[in-house]
Amino acid sequence: MWEQRSFQGDHHGKGTLYLVPTPIGNLDDITFRALDVLKHTDILAAEDTRHTMKLCTHFSIHVPMYSYHEHNKKTSGKKLIAELESGKNVALVTDAGTPGISDPGADLAAACAARQIPVVPLPGANAALTSLIASGLPTDHFLFYGFLPRTNKERSRALKELSTLTCTLIFYESPYRVEGTLKDLKAAFGNRRVSVSRELTKQFETFVRGTMDELIAAMGGPQKGEFCLIVDGAPEGSAAQADLWWLALDIPAHVAYYMANQGMSVKEAIKQTAEDRRLPKRDVYRAYHHLEKP
Repeated sequence: MWEQRSFQGDHHGKGTLYLVPTPIGNLDDITFRALDVLKHTDILAAEDTRHTMKLCTHFSIHVPMYSYHEHNKKTSGKKLIAELESGKNVALVTDAGTPGISDPGADLAAACAARQIPVVPLPGANAALTSLIASGLPTDHFLFYGFLPRTNKERSRALKELSTLTCTLIFYESPYRVEGTLKDLKAAFGNRRVSVSRELTKQFETFVRGTMDELIAAMGGPQKGEFCLIVDGAPEGSAAQADLWWLALDIPAHVAYYMANQGMSVKEAIKQTAEDRRLPKRDVYRAYHHLEKP
């Protein structure tokens, strides 16, 4: 256990990792505090240094910059940890929005927390919440999923599990796959209400609200900008919820249910459980018999 008191006490000579949101479009959305941290930090860690340099030039920020992104996060992360351990402060930014959301900033924050290096988050711009509050869909309970898996098998499994949730769902998608993703959502969820937004806070900010069928019909042709999809949750007591009755069970309990209530043999129960969960039978067999994977 470690209690971090961000602005009190001695951090044993270690620096602080600041997670600094940057504008998702309109540069006026940056906060005074974010500018203060960026101008006075020892090191600025950026997802794309060329992109962040434009922000720094606009706001007259002149600090050493490190590249930190998905493809170099292991090597660059070690260097940043070493700098933090030596007492230097690091401000982490993503290309747009809040670092740590659908980007490798989460890995750096976790590595710092594990080493008792203070991690201080700043509030600021975020595409998911910005889209949600303007969607016209319920905001009292929601789940941020981010980008769906690319492979058909993993995507199908994810959508089946999500299809029973009654809370509003939030997805990110690229302009090249948004139409296909809407069709996949319709196939898995039915014709629910959805709000699709793009170019948030920019000149061509757009919200399209309607049913899945309506948006799919309106999507023809290539799209521009990054998309955020806000999808209505499943109705209480829906067929989708009934189909996934087993979600609260672990695999051994799932197999045991079929044996106790359906009179199945172990082999039959394992096969049915594998079909329900869309898992290989060998994985269900090993989980049921508490065997480690080879």
